[in-house]
Amino acid sequence: MASMDVPADVPKPTQTQTPTPTAPSAQAAARATPAPVLSWVTLALMTTSSVASLRAAPTMAVYGLACVFLYLVPAVVFLLPTALVSAELASGWTGGVYRWVSEGLSKPLGFLAVWCQFAMTIFYYPSLLAFVASTISYVIDPALASNGLYTAIVIMVLYWTGVWVSSRGTKALAGLSSWGLIIGTLVPGTILVVLGIVFLGQGNPSAAPMTGSHLLPEWTGLASLVLIVNNFLSYSGMEMNAVHVSSLKDPAREYPKSMFLAMGLVLVIFILPALAISWVVPADQTSLTAGVMQAFNAFFSYFHIGWMTPIAAVMLVAASLGGMLTWLAGPSKGLLEISRSEGYLPPFLQKLNKYGIQQNILVTQGVVTTAIALMYALIPDVSSVYWIFSTITTQVYLIVYLLMFAAAMRLRKTQPDHPRGYRVPALHLMCTVGLLASVAALAIGFVPPSQFGGGSVWSYVLLIGGGLVILGLLVPYAFLKFRKPAWRTERSAS
Repeated sequence: MASMDVPADVPKPTQTQTPTPTAPSAQAAARATPAPVLSWVTLALMTTSSVASLRAAPTMAVYGLACVFLYLVPAVVFLLPTALVSAELASGWTGGVYRWVSEGLSKPLGFLAVWCQFAMTIFYYPSLLAFVASTISYVIDPALASNGLYTAIVIMVLYWTGVWVSSRGTKALAGLSSWGLIIGTLVPGTILVVLGIVFLGQGNPSAAPMTGSHLLPEWTGLASLVLIVNNFLSYSGMEMNAVHVSSLKDPAREYPKSMFLAMGLVLVIFILPALAISWVVPADQTSLTAGVMQAFNAFFSYFHIGWMTPIAAVMLVAASLGGMLTWLAGPSKGLLEISRSEGYLPPFLQKLNKYGIQQNILVTQGVVTTAIALMYALIPDVSSVYWIFSTITTQVYLIVYLLMFAAAMRLRKTQPDHPRGYRVPALHLMCTVGLLASVAALAIGFVPPSQFGGGSVWSYVLLIGGGLVILGLLVPYAFLKFRKPAWRTERSAS
């Protein structure tokens, strides 16, 4: 900084000609400071990659024009508050959800927030990579999509490959995840929309009615409410990459811009491809299990370009792997940073590799991911159990939002003059809406889905509630209870 330079007319500190030591050391420190490695556009693409995908498009395409309503309502009451509030928090306090909740509420609750953000990923990776395995099977042999052993092998190979890539540093990660979004989501999504427009432009009728009377979904009671609230969780993860805000040149200005760009991209990626699929694939023929590849097959068969099916599969795999890499970097990095300064985790889990990456955390998580993959292959009826595990981790993740919105309101009250690069208009209203949406999603998570079959409702509630308490409360409490002063290794340790 210029203010630290020694002016020429300042008297010499001694009779000798020895130069003032502070100026060279300050300049050396400035030269040693690493340059920012992310642009705000790259961070927006990383955020979009961690949130948006085409996997849900066939599911929502079943509802035709009503899918617009089913996406917009959660966007208004959940996505918008999450994006705006996290933008204000990140532009005023670096460090992600831990710093936000710690400043606004308390340090133990800050650890709870970052732990829940990390714990959610435990079952996210196997489900994402199982989708990747089924997509790859369309290139090799579609029959492999139902082969449990094949799925388990793909999950393990791809996860450990992702750990190796993530261990090489943030710069490599940013490039791969951003290009994965472009190649695997934006390009295929654009192809779906363009083919749909061409299809309608040729005078073909839409498979789903596109009249104003079909803009709202049919109301079927609790099932309709579950459908709307479940889409809240499609937008989870908008705040995750705030941990990388220090890598921007001007975080106060660039992070809000990054969040707004990501929010727009997410809405476009979710809505337009779902609409395009509903134009050409009848709802009663859309397979919810075959997923996006069945939709691409329908498109390519109509236009006699079936040779593009393997290409589309490769693109979708690229997007999914990019999203996995983004999730590998964010939550584990946040957990590492606060653990090194506060001593929340044992030193083994805090150890860094030569690139400064939390490799031991990723490896430990990989052991759990491998165990889940083996369950997927060896247990015949693992789908219902796996659904329960996935629901538990989703419930755990909602704790992050409850704490984040509460912290934002308290920070505006207790630290109103703290510098913020961005201030949310009507913050308390935004946080209240976000809190109510999160509570609604948390409550709906206790409603048994059709996958649960004819099991007892109370058994399901006890399973979900027990998992939420154990994974979301008891495990972080145990780390807080048994931590030792020696676990505080600081950032300088390696």
